[in-house]
Amino acid sequence: MKTSKRIVAMVCVLALTVPLSLLAACSSAPPASKVYTIATDTTFPPFEFTEANGDFVGIDMDILAAVAKDQGFEYTVNSVGFDAALQAVTSGQADGVIAGMSINDERKEVFDFSAPYFDSGVVMGIGASDNDIKGYEGLAGKKVAVKIATEGETFANSIKDEYGFETVSFKDSAMMYEDVVAGNSQACFEDYPVLGYAISQDVGLKIVTEMERGSSYGFAVQKGQNAELLQKFDAGLANIKANGTYQEILDTYIKK
Repeated sequence: MKTSKRIVAMVCVLALTVPLSLLAACSSAPPASKVYTIATDTTFPPFEFTEANGDFVGIDMDILAAVAKDQGFEYTVNSVGFDAALQAVTSGQADGVIAGMSINDERKEVFDFSAPYFDSGVVMGIGASDNDIKGYEGLAGKKVAVKIATEGETFANSIKDEYGFETVSFKDSAMMYEDVVAGNSQACFEDYPVLGYAISQDVGLKIVTEMERGSSYGFAVQKGQNAELLQKFDAGLANIKANGTYQEILDTYIKK
């Protein structure tokens, strides 16, 4: 008991020798703010892509930056590919994902989505010098390139039996386009703004169909997790739409 009292006494004496200002600073120090990890796929221009200097840019990246600034939160972006980005969120390795991700019922079973931030649609692209294929009827017996887990893939699969074509899957849009240009596949299905932007960059393709109605894009978090981040995204999105920032971002990448 005597030893115990001496220890307590020494602690009390040491505490009295510490400046009160230092004690106050220690007791009132705010907890470190959370830095969110956001997964993406930077091979999906104009929504996300990498500049020559290594910076991630595009509609999604600019919207995320504007929302974060409006809501006052910090984040880092991990570019891991589309499939891996979804897996990163479901495994808890990332807090959220923004990657031109279509909102659909199947994904709603796994993810909680923000309000839609872009309404898209699917078109068919063929080689720029190809004059034989003018619509879906021209795909019979041919190979059609699609990007894994995209609206384009979903649409292609929904009509391939009717029009008699085979799909070939790719992990990113650039590889899909190259396969069509090389003549290995005769067409591809892609979201209109993505393929339209690629064509403006002279990738060697052209669009030959009207836009099919597609799904809306949304920011997503793991179902039941990160509700605060989702609320911040929705609030920030509403604010940047109201103040004109959102439209400025779209006008930067999609030319009318």
